[in-house]
Amino acid sequence: MGYPETFEGFMFKPKPFDDNDVDIQIEACGVCGSDVHTITGGWGEASLPLCVGHEIIGKVIKVGPKVSTLKVGDRAGVGAQIWACLDCRICKSDNENYCPHQVATYNAPYPDGTIAQGGYASHIRAHEYFAFRIPVNIPNELAAPMMCAGLTTWSPLIRAGVGPGKKVAILGIGGLGHFGLMWSKALGAETYAISHSPSKEADAKTLGATTFIDTSVKDWAKSYSMTFDFILNCSDMASDFDIGEYMSTLNVNGCFHNVGLPDKPLPQLMAFQFAGNGSTIGGSHIGSRPEMLAMLKLASAKPDIVHPMVETIDISAAGCKEAVERVKVNDVHYRFTLTGFDKAFGAK
Repeated sequence: MGYPETFEGFMFKPKPFDDNDVDIQIEACGVCGSDVHTITGGWGEASLPLCVGHEIIGKVIKVGPKVSTLKVGDRAGVGAQIWACLDCRICKSDNENYCPHQVATYNAPYPDGTIAQGGYASHIRAHEYFAFRIPVNIPNELAAPMMCAGLTTWSPLIRAGVGPGKKVAILGIGGLGHFGLMWSKALGAETYAISHSPSKEADAKTLGATTFIDTSVKDWAKSYSMTFDFILNCSDMASDFDIGEYMSTLNVNGCFHNVGLPDKPLPQLMAFQFAGNGSTIGGSHIGSRPEMLAMLKLASAKPDIVHPMVETIDISAAGCKEAVERVKVNDVHYRFTLTGFDKAFGAK
C-alpha cells in the first residue's frame, strides 16, 4: 500500500519520495516534552499549522530503490531527527545528530523548503538512516518513548563511559530521568536518584537507583561532596536550580550534563565554582544511529531492567489534548504513548 497524497488530521503533503526514503504507517507515537515546548512556543516560534510527535513506531509500507536497511513489512521507529546531509565531517564521524544541515522530525524545513511534520498522523516519510528496525520483544508502547527520551539519555551516558566503577546520579525522575536510571543500572554503574519529590523514591529504586537523595532536605549536598563522576540532569526546571550546589557533589573532573532543556536561561555561575573539583557543565542533543541501534539491542537483551513506565491514550483530538496538557503539568507516570491509530485513521 502506497503513501497517501495527504496526511490525515489536518491535511499536509510529505516531501517528495527519494531513493533512500521509507514510508511508515504509524501505529504508535510517544508524547514528548519537546512537543509541549514547541506547541507553547517555549523554544521559539513554530511553523503553523504543525503536526508534532517524534517518538514514532509503525510498519514500513514502501521503500526506495536504494534502501538497504529496511523492507516492506518491517516494524520501524523514527525519533527526533529525520534527515542530515550524511556527507560532512560531522556526519562521517557518527555525529549526524549535530549535523549543521540536519532536519528535525517536525517544525523544520527540508532543503527543498518542505516543512517536516511529525507523528500525530497516519504516516511518516523518513530517510532510512533515521528509521530503525525495532526488536520483536519490545512492544510498540514501550519502544515509542525510546525513540527520543531513551536515546537522549542513553547517548550522554555512553559517551561519558558510564559503567562498572562509576558513580552516576540521575537528576529529575520524570520522563527522561526514569530512562536515565534504567540505562545507568543496565550499564553497571552505581546509580543514584536525585529528586525534590520523596514520593518518587519507590519508583526510583524499582528503576535502578541504589540510593535516593531528597533535595528538599536542608544541606542535602554536603553528604555527597565530591561523589559523582557524572550527573545527568533530566529536569527542564534547571533554570530554577542552585546549580553550584549540584556541582559541589561532582568528583574531580566530574560533569553536570543537561538533557532537560528549560524555556528560561540557566542561573549565572562564577568561573570559580568549577575550580574546586575541576568540574564541567555540558549538554547534548539526542544521539546517533549507532547509539540508537546499541540502545535497542541492550533494551531487547535486558527487558527485566529496561521496562519503561508508560501510559497509553488513544489518538484523537481529545486524546492528544489530554496527553499534551498532562505532560505540561507533569501528570504522567512517566511517559505517554498514543495508540489506536488504526481506529483513528483506518487500516491503510
